[in-house]
Amino acid sequence: MKYQLWAPAAARVEVEVDGAAHPLAAGEGGWWHGEAPAGRRYGFRLDGGPALADPRSPRLPEGPEGLGQLVDHAAFRWSDTPWHGRPLPGAVVYELHVGTFTPTGTFAAAEERLEHLVELGVDFVELLPVCSFPGRHGWGYDGVAPWAVHEPYGGPEGLKRFVDAAHRRGLGVILDVVHNHLGPSGNHLPAFGPYFTDRHQTPWGAAVNLDAPGSDEVRGYLVASALSWLRDYRIDGLRLDAVHALVDDRATHFLEELSAAVDTLGAALNRPLFLIGESDRNDPRTTTSRQAGGQGLTAQWSDDFHHALHAAATGEAQGYYADFGSAPMAALARTLTRGWFHDGTWSSFRGRHHGRPFPTADGHRLLGYAQTHDQIGNRALGDRLTVGQLALTAALVFTSPFTPMLFMGEEWGATTPWQYFTDHTDPQLAEAVRQGRRREFAAYGWSSEQVPDPQAPATVLASVLDWSEPQRGEHAELLSWYRRLIRLRRAHPELADPDLAAVRVDVDEPARHLAVHRGPFTICVNFGERPTDWPGGTVLGQWGELSAGRLGPRSCVLTRTG
Repeated sequence: MKYQLWAPAAARVEVEVDGAAHPLAAGEGGWWHGEAPAGRRYGFRLDGGPALADPRSPRLPEGPEGLGQLVDHAAFRWSDTPWHGRPLPGAVVYELHVGTFTPTGTFAAAEERLEHLVELGVDFVELLPVCSFPGRHGWGYDGVAPWAVHEPYGGPEGLKRFVDAAHRRGLGVILDVVHNHLGPSGNHLPAFGPYFTDRHQTPWGAAVNLDAPGSDEVRGYLVASALSWLRDYRIDGLRLDAVHALVDDRATHFLEELSAAVDTLGAALNRPLFLIGESDRNDPRTTTSRQAGGQGLTAQWSDDFHHALHAAATGEAQGYYADFGSAPMAALARTLTRGWFHDGTWSSFRGRHHGRPFPTADGHRLLGYAQTHDQIGNRALGDRLTVGQLALTAALVFTSPFTPMLFMGEEWGATTPWQYFTDHTDPQLAEAVRQGRRREFAAYGWSSEQVPDPQAPATVLASVLDWSEPQRGEHAELLSWYRRLIRLRRAHPELADPDLAAVRVDVDEPARHLAVHRGPFTICVNFGERPTDWPGGTVLGQWGELSAGRLGPRSCVLTRTG
């Protein structure tokens, strides 16, 4: 068996296989090579130190602090059902956290609920990060092994079975990956080489080394990891966490390099592959083609649309909702017709001008949503929108020019919160996270007793979906409403038209009412407390009270004229 490792500063490297050490030979560029038996567990010793897991190990049976295990990807037997992939434009995305989607919290348990998603009408399941991290429970954004699958979820085999099962049902799979930082616990990459640099700082500390000495190999490490998910696990697309934190001063940005590599792999595999970025810059260059000077991502999240929806539905106007809450109907109209609210405008939250104009023809390159894991989980109590609020926001999400996305349980108005939870094995880190969370929300008036303890088992248990809800009362009604909206979007191309210039919006700010016109279709949404007028037409779907010429409070209707 051949082993190799990049460790440019080491004077001596050995591979340890089942407890026996075998020396590796130094090669060019800081790479070490050698042969040894395959074995059950393996790791690398640097200059006589303890054995550490291979940074590229695809499996860590004992977690990041244990040694790795080899995986023969070619040995997995994929089903005979052909899957040729599908592009992102025109699709509906469903965001899912494996650990709390079901009480069992595994890939296998999530697989048992795929029929629910098929009946809902979504096209892609987006998995929150599944890379290995210490402990059992967590959001996944503190992963420390970008090549390994979290073992409590089911490991590499479990992920492949889930993807295979989804493809058999016509569902694509998107995987959330984190390249901007690694978790604070169990991260041994600095021992191997300059994976991080003090030249830049991020909210998580030293930045990943994308432009300092040694960055060629670091970039190659991350690109190869991304390609492995797409090739070896047959993932259809990657959602890239916080790409604005990928600090890179080189002429060719890391995202350009990654998108080029993904395009090349897609051509070789003869199926569409894509990248979705999370960015707070409101910069259209993120999704502009590389040939036109952009970074070449397929799409990016649009928090501006979320903030406008949330402010309209809840009346909240604090924090980053300040720019949207003073006139939420106008904010919604602006995002629906311009893509972003801030496209070079003044942001009171930031204390500066923000963003630049978005191409009006490319609405599908923005993901539109009323809820995400971030926007729920980063609230003090992890509370969600109510059934009534979601019914109204969904009418706008699924008739928008954007690529719609929803967060698990949203489709029936889940009452279970989705809170911030961790399972750090380091007691000092666990306490630091606990206290940091309390300090963060104290500034917003929350007492420490009100903020859930991230380390408490009750916090993660409270965040698990209750699958008895979709069959009951208003939850069943909302689920039916979501299914109808998705069917209508699919049946009528005008409702999915990505051309922002073709969207016309009438607003009545005092009444908290707006009417969105999409070709022959009109979507009237009344967020207010009093009835308002609606223009009439053939009713294709409604929520709430509707009478001749009057739309009831907190109600909406989708109509067609002609």
